[in-house]
Formats: sequence, structure tokens, C-alpha cells
Amino acid sequence: MLIVDTALQKRLDENNPIKVAIIGAGYSGRNIAYQIINFVPAIQVVAIANRTLANARSAMEFAGIDDYQVVSNGGQLQKSIKEKKFAVTDNMQILFENEEIEAIIEASGIVDFGGEMAFKSIQSGKHTVVMNCEMDATVGPVLKHYADKQGVIYTNTDGDEPGVAMNLFRFVKTIGFTPVMAGNLKGFYNRYRTPETQRAFALEHDKDPRMMTSFVDGTKLSMELSVIANGTGFGVNKRGMHGPNIPDIKELLTSFPLDEIKGKGGAVDFIWGAVQNTGAFVVCHNDAPVKMDYMKYLKMGDGPYYVFYTPFHLPHQEIPITVARAVLFNDAAITPKGKPYTDVLTIAKRDLKAGETLDGIGGYTCFSLIENADVSYQGNFLPMGLSEGCVLKHDISKDTAITYDDVQLPKERFADRLRAEQKQLFF
Repeated sequence: MLIVDTALQKRLDENNPIKVAIIGAGYSGRNIAYQIINFVPAIQVVAIANRTLANARSAMEFAGIDDYQVVSNGGQLQKSIKEKKFAVTDNMQILFENEEIEAIIEASGIVDFGGEMAFKSIQSGKHTVVMNCEMDATVGPVLKHYADKQGVIYTNTDGDEPGVAMNLFRFVKTIGFTPVMAGNLKGFYNRYRTPETQRAFALEHDKDPRMMTSFVDGTKLSMELSVIANGTGFGVNKRGMHGPNIPDIKELLTSFPLDEIKGKGGAVDFIWGAVQNTGAFVVCHNDAPVKMDYMKYLKMGDGPYYVFYTPFHLPHQEIPITVARAVLFNDAAITPKGKPYTDVLTIAKRDLKAGETLDGIGGYTCFSLIENADVSYQGNFLPMGLSEGCVLKHDISKDTAITYDDVQLPKERFADRLRAEQKQLFF
């Protein structure tokens, strides 16, 4: 990342920091603000925006800033920027209209709201960095389509597992290997966990029980791997992936049907329970004898398959790199290649009754499994990212994939419009 560091230093030396705004003041938003404001002087957070203004104020204060301004219109924001002060607002539109803001970081973690904010950011001609895998997995390809038309970057982030995997993917290609599989390292996996089972752990660590549930029931995993799939052009070898429970990543190469996966053009997948229980990996292939001898000498294995992995992910720490890549080099950390390659299905977590309302990501009613996009769209399956608030028309058995025909959608959601456009555009 030396070139990024050099380019950021140049902007700092020119007294011209990259100007960004953050939308979302929850856990991600406030930690991103803390990182940039305190440790990356070449990037200036001109504003934090949130629908609840008190949360935006709290995020700014979390970053150590007490001398900030509450702004409600474009003139006030421009004055704050000119004076090199910090601002908070609940009026997102003034961020899109401000010509000095070069990039917007969407960190709400909400599919419908986040999709609308990303769309408006793109349409206003701003590079758009999303720390929102839930939204990206659901409508990312159509947002990338709009970004291409506007000539701006739409990207997920360095540091989160999709970005970590994509950087490894690029690396192995650059040194002459063919990527075959990309995925996540997980510590624990249980599809049927609920906010109740995760409540004690969540409260102990000052986290939301629903968020913790989404981490362990496979929903966030499926979202992240769908982002990776859409960025690499990989599919899945089977619905829900293989996901072996193995004690060490060294056993990864014998835990998957790699020849089969390679023959299909590559896949995303995961392992769980290994001592290396966080980060991302890429499996690659090269059967050139000289290459295999060299890799064996360097203790990378007998080949022709090899695993590369990063045993950590630091999303809030690394997001300044993503901003710099977008603004200074017109480069995305990870972005959809074009059409969706995978989709994230809504699966009943228990027997459900007609009239019940699905409670969405990290809830009591459903978990998710990843599926190839052509299967999902042809089967009219309901994506997990749009499941919250849907009312069941009839009973659904446990472990059944829910379709659009099974539910009544909430009215007037922006993400439903984006999803319909995505379907029409690619399928």
C-alpha cells in the first residue's frame, strides 16, 4: 500500500485532504469516524449524518470532537467546510449537493435505507464506499451499473472479509496462479441461533443481539461471500456451500472437491472451527513443474493447489485505504463484475405460520443460505436482505426457502425498486 500512503501524503502536503462524509452513526460509522479523524489527517470527515441527530452527535463525540456544528442546510455545511470544522446533520441531501465532498461512506448496515443513500450518492457523482454487505449482496450489481454510468467508483471496503479476499485474489493472479476458491474463516456456525441465545454474549461485549445472531447463523457470512462471488465471478458449488468444520487451515485443501470446483469456474465457500478463525482465504492452482518445485521448496505444499490466507480483518482501520483507492486512483477494493453471480436466500429458521411477519437479518424467523443467482432469480426466491417486514401468505416449514410468491411485501421500499431494476437488467 506504499503508493496509497505516498498519494495521501501528497494531498496532506498540499493542504488538500480528501473530503468525505459518513452516513450512519452506529458501531461502524462511529468507529470509522474515530479512525479517520484521529489517525488519517490526509482525509477530512466533513460531516457525520444520521436519521437520528443525537446518534450523529454521539459518533462525533466518540471520535473526540466536541467542537462541531449542527447543520441543516447546504449553506451551513459549506461554511463549516470552509472553516475546516466538523459537522453533524440529519439532512443527507446536503451531502449529495455539496461539490467539495469527494466520497461518501455508507455505513448504516440497513438494506433499504443504505441502498437509497448509495444510489443518491452515486447519482450526485460521488465515489461511494459501502460498509454494508447486507445491502451490497442484495442490490450491489445494479448500483455498480449506475456508478459506471456516472463515472464514479462503487466499492465495498478493504479490511472487511470481502475486501481481504479480493486483495488475495488479485495477488495470486498477479504472481501467476489461477484462483479457484475464495472465502471466510469462521470461529462458530449454527443456523438456528437467535437473539435470545446470543443475548448474554452480546451484552457482555456491548453489541446488538441481532447483530451477533447474524454473525453465527450464517446470514452475515452468506452476505459477505455473495459480495466476494459478485466481485470475482465465482458461484457456489452447492446451495449453502460445503463449510467444513476443520481444526486447522492446513486441512483446507483436502476438505473440498477442488477439481470439481475448478471445473465449474471457481466458487466461494468457508471453513469454521479452525484455530485460524478470522480473516479470509483464497485457494489457487498452478501445475507448472518449475512453479510446483519452487512452492514446495518454500514450504507452500506439494501443489497443484495452494492456499493463501490473511488471519485477520480490520474493517474500520483499513477503510481510509478504500477511500484513497477510489478518489486518487479510480480503483475499487471490491465491486460487482457485472451481473449477480450469487444470491442470498431467506430460509425458515423454524415452522412459520400464515400471517407471521418475517423479522429479517439476525432474527428469530429465518436464516440465509447462498445460492447461484440464476437459480435464485429463476426460482423467484426472496432475498434475505428484503425479508424484514414481509408477511407470510401461508405456512412455511422449517428449512424451506421462501419465495416472493409466499409473502406480501411492505409498501414503497426503495430497495424493492432497485431489486426489480437489477432483475430486469441482468435476468
